[in-house]
Amino acid sequence: MEFRGVCALLGVLLLASLSFSQTSPRKKPAKKDATRDPAIEALQRQVDGIIQELNLLKEQQALQTVCLKGVKINGKCFLADPVSKRYHAASEDCNALGGVLSAPMTKEENDRLRDYVLQSIGSGEQVWLGINDMMTEGTWVDQTGLAVTYRNWDTSNSGSPQPDGGQSQNCAALSVSGKWLDENCRESRPSVCQFNIV
Repeated sequence: MEFRGVCALLGVLLLASLSFSQTSPRKKPAKKDATRDPAIEALQRQVDGIIQELNLLKEQQALQTVCLKGVKINGKCFLADPVSKRYHAASEDCNALGGVLSAPMTKEENDRLRDYVLQSIGSGEQVWLGINDMMTEGTWVDQTGLAVTYRNWDTSNSGSPQPDGGQSQNCAALSVSGKWLDENCRESRPSVCQFNIV
């Protein structure tokens, strides 16, 4: 409803602008005046403001659609992609949608993400997390390059606690237990995209 009102107002302003420019008397081209008519400048500012509001409404509507299809956890929306892909392909697909691969920041967020994965993808799947140590071995960062402060590595296996892959396993995956594993980025896994709510 609000979206239609903004569109209608934008249409009226554009028509007024066009009719103003068509009804004003034609004068001989004179020297270009560096100053513009204040009324036109005010109208242009209004149109620019309406366009910004319209873009914000479109963005909010798209995010609400994502939240309706996925799940909302701690001010973020998560949307599962059950199609198995390599880490970089999954990351690029999330970026194309305006998000990033999920990176839980708290135990609660990690547990709820695990529950969502079990519900939406299934119990036999690990999913890619937006966490890797590609740049510096052993320094795990999220997709913005910031060091991860919350970690949930699987340390239950005393012979090989995670992360244990060295330089061959640089991408993190969330297991069905909610624990993290370091995996080879070339393997194919489902993923979950994360969208921050503005």
